[in-house]
Amino acid sequence: MVWPPDYKRRWTVAAEAVLAGVGLHSGLASRVTLIPSPSGGLTMALEDAAPVPLGPGLAREQRLCTALQLPTGLIHTVEHLLAALVGVGISDVRIQVEGREIPLLDGSALPWVEAVATVGLRPLAGERSPLVVREMTCIRAGDGHVLALPHDGLRLSVAVNYPSRAIGQQFYEVDLTPERFVEHVAPARTFGFQDQLDALHSAGLIQGGSLQNALVCDDRHWLNPPLRFPNEPVRHKLLDLMGDLALLGCFPHGHVSAYRAGHALHTRLAARLAMSCSAPT
Repeated sequence: MVWPPDYKRRWTVAAEAVLAGVGLHSGLASRVTLIPSPSGGLTMALEDAAPVPLGPGLAREQRLCTALQLPTGLIHTVEHLLAALVGVGISDVRIQVEGREIPLLDGSALPWVEAVATVGLRPLAGERSPLVVREMTCIRAGDGHVLALPHDGLRLSVAVNYPSRAIGQQFYEVDLTPERFVEHVAPARTFGFQDQLDALHSAGLIQGGSLQNALVCDDRHWLNPPLRFPNEPVRHKLLDLMGDLALLGCFPHGHVSAYRAGHALHTRLAARLAMSCSAPT
């Protein structure tokens, strides 16, 4: 598959693509169909309801995932799917969801990328109207922050710092293109810590998690190696950031960075950028 060289043109899927699996937190089966759309941006429909245009205003704060409030219900764990769609260059598509949580699949965005590659992309008329970061925007919470700065290009950077020596301090930065996303970000899997699993499971979370769809570490080692990248955890955090920024319909032209951030900070930044970014002059 030859991916678009950049994010200037508009693209949709060339045919319907379907993936099914279980949700990370609910453990329940769900099914997603990607349907070609000639216009309208990213839209999502739950069951047989009418599709709704996606935007940061739909995001609802949930523990360990991003959820979207549609008129007919809440859809959980949308971030890997949205990162994959916008990451490969898709600007317009209808996302039909059967269930209340997007399937986790292998814990990364790679299965979604492969599903799109199987059906291909179709170019649409016209170019996008990109969002451009014109001024610094910073949002803080505790020890974490997200920051958007003017920059001639599309750059994302993420830093993490965990007590576990299996991860520790990691940093990853990328000047984003669809090909770089597919090669260097999409395969990075979600991860967790062995000493937190019982508490999360008792709280009704990670009911669908396993060593087959998430990396798990103790203080020193990974329980299910090998890693796909030496710094796979921070790359996955960058994937999560992309998925939350994808609610804008495109990635903002600028430099967006995150340190010890999570979905709540990401979506707050997306909402702020939706109001403050402008089209290029």
